[in-house]
Amino acid sequence: MNKILVLFDSKTGHTAKMAALVAEGAKTISDTEVRLRSVEEATAEDVIWCDGLAVGSPTNMGLLSWKMKRFWDETMIPQWAKVDGKIACAFSSSGGWGGGSELVCQSLLTVLMNFGFLVFGVTDYVSRDLTLHYGAIAAKEPRDEETQAACRKLGRRLAEWTAVYAHGRHNEHPLRKMSERMMPEA
Repeated sequence: MNKILVLFDSKTGHTAKMAALVAEGAKTISDTEVRLRSVEEATAEDVIWCDGLAVGSPTNMGLLSWKMKRFWDETMIPQWAKVDGKIACAFSSSGGWGGGSELVCQSLLTVLMNFGFLVFGVTDYVSRDLTLHYGAIAAKEPRDEETQAACRKLGRRLAEWTAVYAHGRHNEHPLRKMSERMMPEA
């Protein structure tokens, strides 16, 4: 069973809505269990339990929220060696475009790398102008279809990578699936 944790902090509810969309995307991969936890309710055991982790934070002056930072500084520091090698990604919302969401994703990825997580971005374009190189981002609430698709894509990709690397399910590899879709039928 593929185990995904979507961990988030949300002040206005916007990042929580993104988290729900990320979880929805992860659930599209078969044999995947998803836990959705706010930073206030999450435990170290949730992080130890998962194979893959999506972490979301509102943008707080271009950085992750203090609640999310405190979770890693206080709750997770005693678990340092227990999460090494797990797969992770990031997402963030801000007050508007240019508000620093990509910087927040980078700061989340930096925290995760310090704990030994293998982090990734997504090269696929979700729409003509929207990529997930550092993670999924939103300006305010994820209202438009492109932003919602980006969140779902991030969750799906996390579940694909954990299925492949944690469980040996190579048929879930996204590049393999893409090449199979592009092959002409005989």
